[in-house]
Amino acid sequence: MRAHQVMTRRVLTVVASTSIVQAANIMLKNHVSGLPVVNHAGKLVGIVSQGDFIRRAEIGTQRKRARWLSILVGPGAVASDFVHERGRKVEEVMTLEPYTVTEDATLEEVVQLMEQHHVKRLPVMRVDQLVGIVTRSNLLQAVAELAREVPDPTADDDHIRNHIIATLEKADWGPLGLGVIVRNGHVHLTGIITNEQFRAAAMVAAENVSGVTKVHDHLCWVEPMSGAYLNSQEDEALLRAN
Repeated sequence: MRAHQVMTRRVLTVVASTSIVQAANIMLKNHVSGLPVVNHAGKLVGIVSQGDFIRRAEIGTQRKRARWLSILVGPGAVASDFVHERGRKVEEVMTLEPYTVTEDATLEEVVQLMEQHHVKRLPVMRVDQLVGIVTRSNLLQAVAELAREVPDPTADDDHIRNHIIATLEKADWGPLGLGVIVRNGHVHLTGIITNEQFRAAAMVAAENVSGVTKVHDHLCWVEPMSGAYLNSQEDEALLRAN
């Protein structure tokens, strides 16, 4: 399988001038652990993740080096820590020039890059345009749903997947962070919805695509204000069974 077959296409992004508080709230409300940072032309310039919020002055977790160690690491490192721990904008804490993959990267290549550089997510690029993101959650979903001894996705499966994505991305009620995996006509939908009617609409849209034999619901309902969430009935049943 390749990156484009498991990646999330509707990627939540922020710009460099987004405030730290706003970025943190976007992550919490949408249950994502990282956000690509783009400029006003939509070009990728960095990435901000949960790890960038661990050492923060607001929660008293900033680095507290002994004086001798501060002298050892040098004033440059100390100044850099100060900006990261007290910066008010995403551009002051984000990782510049993040590692990326192309749409055609194999999942083996994706995993190798994640392990080699100790990252949990990789933006997916089409030349210089951001077209998706592959996270550990995407890989976990692929393993959970597709690890059985069945063939790799066929051309028909890819056609079904592209049709579903095109339909849902045009809809106002389409899931956020949409993920679509298809194997032998079986469709697995992942993403975030804020209204249960959106779930029904997404299921019907997928069921109406020619070649689909079954649709599995992994859509997670999230209450926008509080961030409270509920798994799908299908996923809850699987959790109870395990």
